[in-house]
Amino acid sequence: MPKKSIYIFSSGELKRKQNTIYFEKSDGTRKFVPVENTAEILIFGEVSVNKKLLDFLSQKEIILHFFNHYGYYSGSFYPREHYNSGFMILKQAEHYLDGEKRLALARKFVEGAAANITKVLAYYHNRGTNLLQYLAKIEELSKTIGTFRTVEETMAIEGNIRSVYYDAWDSIVSNPVFSFGKREKRPPTTKMNALVSFGNSLMYIEVLRQIYQTHLDPRIGYLHSTNFRRFSLNLDVAEIFKPIIVDRIIFSLVNKKMLKSTHFMKELNGVYLNDKGRLIFVKEFDERLKNTVKLKNIGTVSYAHLIRIELYKLEKHLMGEKPYEPFVARW
Repeated sequence: MPKKSIYIFSSGELKRKQNTIYFEKSDGTRKFVPVENTAEILIFGEVSVNKKLLDFLSQKEIILHFFNHYGYYSGSFYPREHYNSGFMILKQAEHYLDGEKRLALARKFVEGAAANITKVLAYYHNRGTNLLQYLAKIEELSKTIGTFRTVEETMAIEGNIRSVYYDAWDSIVSNPVFSFGKREKRPPTTKMNALVSFGNSLMYIEVLRQIYQTHLDPRIGYLHSTNFRRFSLNLDVAEIFKPIIVDRIIFSLVNKKMLKSTHFMKELNGVYLNDKGRLIFVKEFDERLKNTVKLKNIGTVSYAHLIRIELYKLEKHLMGEKPYEPFVARW
């Protein structure tokens, strides 16, 4: 049985009691967490923890993620890596330090992102929204990915592709209340920007959770530079899945009117999801990860497991067993 994610939106204290943990709200009410069935805990409220709890979470290999008041990801308590191998870390470092090897992987992540962006646009175009001009521009830009000689230039073309992609969103949604505008992150100034930022954070964390179950080290990425940032490999892999998971969720929530203006708040010149809005989003996100896709030679797998398979493919590439090819949706 797959382990699940626990979300905490209230304020209180997360405590250990013998061989289990529970969340105690400010009013004294308690809710126990099924430890053996939990992979990670995402904290959005003002929650206190202590060393006794962290030691126990480490034993149980449960990751703890923290978000600030505005729903931005703050950081993680990442238990000691139990699957890490020195051999794999050396291979990751080798592919990062070798300019050609790093560039080859960076290109693959951008190619995968571009291909899945195209799939999303084609999906809505085939359902009555004329998106030909955007599809044509992205196809033209995608042809140039392999021509750039630096990771920085490759990342820049990925940014250009996403810019064209985001220009198409107002046509897909057709709701002036959720007009995109330009992509803005800190702070997001439109509701759609707030949704993208929040959804992307969830995607980064999900990939990080899957990395924890492999031999890979999340600190060594290829498209995103490995520097003083805590994690970067999860950002790389998330690029492939954001269009087909996060973006499709956003379109669904907005077009079905599951999210409304009342689910947002304005603070510090920015627009953010409030607690009710975040709850709606994370429920949909959890359900989407449970959805299944059929893979050739493998069978039917959930989207969550699909991310794990992507990481296994990356491991094989690093070990020289099979060149990495990113997952591209086939719907």
